[in-house]
Amino acid sequence: MIRTALILAAFLIGAGVAPVKAGDAHVGALKITAAWARATPKGASVGGGYLTIINTGMTPDRLLGGSSDASKSFGLHEMKMDNGIMKMRPLANGIEIKPGQTVELKPGGEHIMFVGLNKQLMKGGHIKGTLNFEKAGKVDVDFSVAGIGAQAPDGGAPGMPGMSGGMKGMKH
Repeated sequence: MIRTALILAAFLIGAGVAPVKAGDAHVGALKITAAWARATPKGASVGGGYLTIINTGMTPDRLLGGSSDASKSFGLHEMKMDNGIMKMRPLANGIEIKPGQTVELKPGGEHIMFVGLNKQLMKGGHIKGTLNFEKAGKVDVDFSVAGIGAQAPDGGAPGMPGMSGGMKGMKH
């Protein structure tokens, strides 16, 4: 009877744990979620990649760069407004993830640049990538490819599933 109760308790505790999504990855105290890229037009030489990194540890780490099967090089970039002009620049020192911090690489902010694409990024496809962290080391990540104008992994705007940036789908 006690054994059955322990097995049932273990099952109920385990049932409350959320499953890891297919694109999620872990390395050290870092959890990588929602890895995605935008589809590109035919002939494009660069593409953008996005993801979320959660540092569950007690020490900072730094995303230094990575590699991808879809491009010759893999860079970390930032977009910022400067005197009313949007500018993009490489992040030579990578991206720090402080203890307890969640860092979101997203359109219009810090992001991954796939440079020298060796294939068109097609909606519904996948890109294999490897992230390189200063302390945690390397981890393989699967980027799902959303539409060309996507603002979020599901192809919509953040917090608005199915909406690609505008008011598409709204009734007037």
